[in-house]
Amino acid sequence: MASSSGNSSGSAQLQNFASEGDLHRPVDQRKRKRMQSNRESARRSRMRKQQHLDDLMAQVAQLRKENNQILTSINITTQHFMNVESENSVLKAQMGELSQRLESLDEILGYINGGVGHGAGFETTPVADHNSLINPWNMLHVNQPIMATADMLHQYY
Repeated sequence: MASSSGNSSGSAQLQNFASEGDLHRPVDQRKRKRMQSNRESARRSRMRKQQHLDDLMAQVAQLRKENNQILTSINITTQHFMNVESENSVLKAQMGELSQRLESLDEILGYINGGVGHGAGFETTPVADHNSLINPWNMLHVNQPIMATADMLHQYY
């Protein structure tokens, strides 16, 4: 009997061990499931991070392209501005030259008209003036302007 009681205590220990193994099995399964879930979560996190990085790189490329287009536009606009500024300087110089010519013509007209019209433009003396017989330029009608172009006057300068 002792042997049977020894066997029974041994089988009881085996049953205890088996029941502890059964307890560890669900814990191990839960642990494996949790590890698998963590791995999957980490994989998804890495994928999101990579997608975000790819999006940022695409955005950087797009912004660089836009920046280059803006710089090109600025360069073209600056060139146009410089051209217009240069043309404006030429026109100002021409205006100054034409103003001087006009002043000279006013002076010439003033001398021709016997001193009348200095700085006043295209004034003429009345026909009844005593110099009208001596100076034929004074016989012009008062409202009739003297027409001259820059090409006509250019030969005198």
